[in-house]
Amino acid sequence: MAEPKFRKIVATVEEIHIDGGKPVENPLRIAIAAAVFTNPCAGRYVEDLEPLIAEFAPLLGEILPARAYALLDGAPVEAFGKAALVGLDGEMEHGCALIHTLRFGNPVREKVGGTSLLPSSEKVGVAGTPIDMNLKHVHDHTLRGYHMSYEIRIADAPHPDEILVAVGYATGCRPHSRLPLFADDFAKLGGPQVA
Repeated sequence: MAEPKFRKIVATVEEIHIDGGKPVENPLRIAIAAAVFTNPCAGRYVEDLEPLIAEFAPLLGEILPARAYALLDGAPVEAFGKAALVGLDGEMEHGCALIHTLRFGNPVREKVGGTSLLPSSEKVGVAGTPIDMNLKHVHDHTLRGYHMSYEIRIADAPHPDEILVAVGYATGCRPHSRLPLFADDFAKLGGPQVA
């Protein structure tokens, strides 16, 4: 398989200062870094995806967390997520192969000292298709205030033979989060309820 070459890397940060008409005491910052590159498996069925994983996952795990983290200027990261959007000549499995491997996930976690599973989203679409990156707390997925998503859309990506992979970090929970804690809700309902 050829050495990976990115067509583009997009990195952006959003700061939320007012939400619901109310100022946010500590503005929420969400940083996203995404890479767009040619899918070597596009247009054909490939049984063994290990070469795809070996070539791309470690490089993506090195570059994307560093880019996203740098946008936060050293602020502590409290939530994270990952996403893959595959062009129409590929399969969702190609994106899944890249983001559901420890060669990618471990560097994303290690960059911010995270310990929980990385929430993910993955799909196939045309250039400009939005994908919602799911974000959750870096240590405790039961903290409901951190359950949120962030829409990523790159107007010219992915081409049919490309993959877009992204990493996201957030400095806090949803602005003005006020849902009950999972444990409180669990105790009130008296049983194993899942929401």
